[in-house]
Amino acid sequence: MKTYIVLIRGINVGGHRKVSMAELRDLLTKIGFSNVKTYIQSGNVIFKVTETNAKEIENSIQKLIIDHFGFEVSVMVRNRQQLQKIVYDCPFSEDKKIYSYFGILSHYPKEDLVQKAYEKTYENEEYKIINDCIYFYSDKGYGNAKFNLNYFEKRLNVNATARNYKTILKLLSLSSEN
Repeated sequence: MKTYIVLIRGINVGGHRKVSMAELRDLLTKIGFSNVKTYIQSGNVIFKVTETNAKEIENSIQKLIIDHFGFEVSVMVRNRQQLQKIVYDCPFSEDKKIYSYFGILSHYPKEDLVQKAYEKTYENEEYKIINDCIYFYSDKGYGNAKFNLNYFEKRLNVNATARNYKTILKLLSLSSEN
């Protein structure tokens, strides 16, 4: 069995798309995942499963959420090594990295779309698109930034979900215990 980390976009935000993490853990266990753990209420799940195709895992979780909770969400699945590489590849200095956000993308965007996305900039906001991750830093903080994931999703033709550096590190820690 292999350990995977799942990042679900847009659940339990502002009272919308409510998903009980206890209920989600139970549902995932019932469909064959083991050692299911969740971290905070924003859609972070760690588990073991025999399936090795990440897209199949994503599809099964999306279907489960649609069937049980009645709405569609973006689901990104990564193994521990992939998430470690994302952290390792962060282009920011350590003092910026600890305040940065990682936008995990559904797939590698096309290079021409990446170049078009780079045409837009805002003062005091930095981003770098590397493989299937957008590394984002704003000295005002993510909540006060002018950039948001919707911009990148539209420009890059991808689905995305963002997590801060501390959350990514916690998921890596929890996944090593799994």
